[in-house]
Amino acid sequence: MTAVATTAAAILAELKSLGREPYKRVIMKHGIPEPVYGVSIEELKKIQKRVKVDHQLALDLYASGVYDAMYLAGLIADDARMTTKDLQRWADRATCHALSAYTVAWVAAGNPRGLEMALRWIDSGKEPVASSGWATLTGIVSVTEDADLDIPALQRLLDRVAASIHGQPNYVRLVMNGFVIAVGCYVKPLNAAALKTARAIGTVKVNMGDTACKVPDATAYIRKVQERGTVGKKRKSAKC
Repeated sequence: MTAVATTAAAILAELKSLGREPYKRVIMKHGIPEPVYGVSIEELKKIQKRVKVDHQLALDLYASGVYDAMYLAGLIADDARMTTKDLQRWADRATCHALSAYTVAWVAAGNPRGLEMALRWIDSGKEPVASSGWATLTGIVSVTEDADLDIPALQRLLDRVAASIHGQPNYVRLVMNGFVIAVGCYVKPLNAAALKTARAIGTVKVNMGDTACKVPDATAYIRKVQERGTVGKKRKSAKC
């Protein structure tokens, strides 16, 4: 049986063949820029299942600049092997919010230096990088046991959100809101504090472009998790 090629060139050719124009039009409305082929997440995950983890391939695919390949790179990256230079390069080269807040953040959350990078990124004056920072923090609290989290530091971050969220750039507001939700849902000792923060910030307005997407109401979201009795239940991975 002939081995399936896993070079970046081969994967890019495969992705191009899998692209669908209707899906491409949909995701471009969500801010995905060219070059993009329009490959569904379902198809990307099929490739992920086949490739599993391939560090160099992930680096090569991300460097291609093609959105579908960059998203796939995050799924197959060996998070722990990413250097701080790799993480910074990915954050700097993210071409849209989906890459900043998902791909980059997922990989950073699984890296030993992820927390350090996240805390540096949230102070960035660049909206995409700051978004990656808050989203990385969201990923970290979702998978890290409470005993291994710096609870006072997270409380200070909640206070920072309460004091500054409405003055932040568009997508930074969205991920800060997501951070409050994550702390309220995944960090049991800070559930009440996160709920208090959610009530304090109230409605968070974000321009979601030509889409039907809405900003989650943090208070309502946290309360639903409370009602389910799953506050503090961690995720197996920040990636989804």
